[in-house]
Amino acid sequence: MSFLPEAFSTLPWPLITVIMNVVAGLGAILLTYGVFLETERRQDAVFVIAAACLLIYALWIGNKIFSVAMAGLLVGSLIEMVEIILGKHGHSLKQIEAYKNPNDKSN
Repeated sequence: MSFLPEAFSTLPWPLITVIMNVVAGLGAILLTYGVFLETERRQDAVFVIAAACLLIYALWIGNKIFSVAMAGLLVGSLIEMVEIILGKHGHSLKQIEAYKNPNDKSN
């Protein structure tokens, strides 16, 4: 329990630090939530917001690898969401059958 007194001994924290930690926490929660969403359009929208939050945090802490990873997730999710909105994203019947029946070898 010695963590709590040490953590609160540095108060008051600068407002920007609090905001960045809230943004990072929101991004982490949304990224986890997005994994469990079934609707692809909603999942991509949540991933875009989560990746943007985590990208902002990664840039703020100066971590290049984390920044590149979140930028890639943001761009990929954004592209897929735009494809869905424009009606360009689809799955063939063969892909749907393979997804529904993974043990069926005829697909």
